[in-house]
Amino acid sequence: MAHASTGPNAYYVPAKSIWPLFGSAAVMVALAGAAAWLNDYSWGPLTFAAGMALVIVMFFGWFAAVIRESVGGNYSKQVDVSFRMGMLWFIFSEIMFFAAFFGALFYARALSVPWLGGAGSGEVTNVLLWSAFDAGWPTAGPEQIGGEFQTIPAWGLPLLNTLILLTSGVTITMAHHALKAGQRTKLLVTLGATILLGLVFLFFQAEEYVHAYRDLNLTLGSGIYGSTFFMLTGFHGLHVLLGTIMLIVMWFRCYKGHFTKDNHFGFEATAWYWHFVDVVWLGLFLFVYVV
Repeated sequence: MAHASTGPNAYYVPAKSIWPLFGSAAVMVALAGAAAWLNDYSWGPLTFAAGMALVIVMFFGWFAAVIRESVGGNYSKQVDVSFRMGMLWFIFSEIMFFAAFFGALFYARALSVPWLGGAGSGEVTNVLLWSAFDAGWPTAGPEQIGGEFQTIPAWGLPLLNTLILLTSGVTITMAHHALKAGQRTKLLVTLGATILLGLVFLFFQAEEYVHAYRDLNLTLGSGIYGSTFFMLTGFHGLHVLLGTIMLIVMWFRCYKGHFTKDNHFGFEATAWYWHFVDVVWLGLFLFVYVV
C-alpha cells in the first residue's frame, strides 16, 4: 500500500508499480533486437524498434505516475533530498561514462599510436609488425584502415555548435531565475529558446556527420581516429537529444503550472543535466577538434 505524506518528515512510499518490470522487459527486447541486427538476422531491426517503442511507453507511464505523485503533494523534504542525491549520483555516473571514452582517446593518441610507431619500448613491435607505420595523429591505423580521410576543422560547425550550447546554458539559467521569480512568461520564452538551441545543435551535428561520410571519407571504419571521434561525439549527441526531450517535458509542465518558486526539483535536475552536457562538449571541442 502507498502511504501519503502526513507531515514534513514523512517519507512517501509509492504503491506497487508494473513499470520497473515492464521497463526491464522492454530493454531486454531492445537489446535482443540490437544483437540480432548486428549479426544480420532479418528479425533484428523490427525487434529492436519494438523494444525501443516499449521503452518509450515505459517512460511515459512511469514519469506520468511520478508527476501525479509530485503534483498531489505526496513528496516531503526528505523525498526531495533523495531525488537530489539520486540525480547527483546519476550525473556522476555520466561523468565516469565520458571519462572512459576520453581515456580511450588519450590512451590511443598519447601511448598506443606512438608505441606502435617505435617510440619508447615499441621499437621491436614497430619493426616486426608495421615497419612503415606512420605514428602521426590523426591516424587510420596500419595500412590506412578504411582509406585516407580528412578531419573536420574546429573553426566551422564545431565552433558554431559550441557557441550554440554555451548560449543554451545562459538561456536555461535565465529560465531558472524566472521560475524562482514567478515570471511565467519569461520562463516559457527562455526555456523554449533553450529547446530550440538544442534542436539546432542536433541539426548541425547531423549535417557534420553527413559531410564527414560523404565528403571527407571520415567514418566509423577510419581506424582508431574514426572510432573515437564518432564514439565521443555520437554519445554526446545522444545526451543532447535526451536533454532536449527532458526540456520539452519541463516546458509543458511549466505551462501547466506544475512548479512553484520554492518547489521545482524536476526543473532543477534537467538544468543540471543540461549544464553537464555543455561542459562535456567543451572538453570534446578542445580535445577532439582543436588539439
